[in-house]
Amino acid sequence: MLKIRLSQVGKKNHHAYRVVIAEARSKRDGKTIDRIGYYNPRLQPPELKIKKDRLNYWLNHGAQMSDQVRKLIKTALI
Repeated sequence: MLKIRLSQVGKKNHHAYRVVIAEARSKRDGKTIDRIGYYNPRLQPPELKIKKDRLNYWLNHGAQMSDQVRKLIKTALI
């Protein structure tokens, strides 16, 4: 099963995240299939950029969003 989830990047105590498509059983920062965006919570306001066409593509191909990604997208669209 494919998951749309966050992958951690950045220095220690200065985290940023990539929004990635990965196999559900892979490690958090392990092998990914596609990078579709990023999230930087350290900015004011936090910055979220996602390629909507790639998000829709993967959702149509059966990928499931993690709870955190679903929450981020929901707040970004409001």
